[in-house]
Amino acid sequence: MASLGGGHQQVVPKKAYDLLFKLLLIGDSGVGKTCVLFRYADDTFNTTFISTIGIDFKIKTIELEGKKIKLQIWDTAGQERFHTITTSYYRGAMGIILVYDITNQKSFDNIQKWLNNIEMHASADVERLLIGNKCDWETRRTIPTATGNQLASNQGISFLETSAKTNHNIDEAFETLARQILKKAPAQSKDTEGRGVELKGSSNKKNGGAGGGGKGGGGGCCN
Repeated sequence: MASLGGGHQQVVPKKAYDLLFKLLLIGDSGVGKTCVLFRYADDTFNTTFISTIGIDFKIKTIELEGKKIKLQIWDTAGQERFHTITTSYYRGAMGIILVYDITNQKSFDNIQKWLNNIEMHASADVERLLIGNKCDWETRRTIPTATGNQLASNQGISFLETSAKTNHNIDEAFETLARQILKKAPAQSKDTEGRGVELKGSSNKKNGGAGGGGKGGGGGCCN
């Protein structure tokens, strides 16, 4: 509480958060990025989500190691035609989650392409996490857990299998990445909001998110 003189005191509002971490979800269209994000941010699951156009975002505040951390999570379109839009957000990311579908071999094979995009467009010190989504579809699995784990090991990054439908490992995925960032950026504060993308708009949007994003036709759960 600061003095204004004349006996009056100014109430200094408590900070809403201590740290701001900007995260990015990338991967092929249809692997479940949007479902993962909505499960984590809103604890909801909808099988009728349609493909993200451009980029969208959500915000969630968590507490880790005594710090209140605001996560600004960007959900990117997986289609090639949005490549220019989405890669412009890589530079601002402090952590990137690469997502593939355990029932879709092509989505796994394309992880190397997404890794290359990170190398080309993201900051050199960005933290990465690989997740194999839709692990509730065990009967349709084409990518063994060991295969995903081996790829992550080769890249020196963490790996989890997740299910947005059952909420398996969803919290763990985001908190694992946040912990990795926290270890490297303990001194970052709300007053130095890190690098990169500025938050556009005053609220989260399911349609027409920042960067001209939103949802478009085609696809099922989820992008």
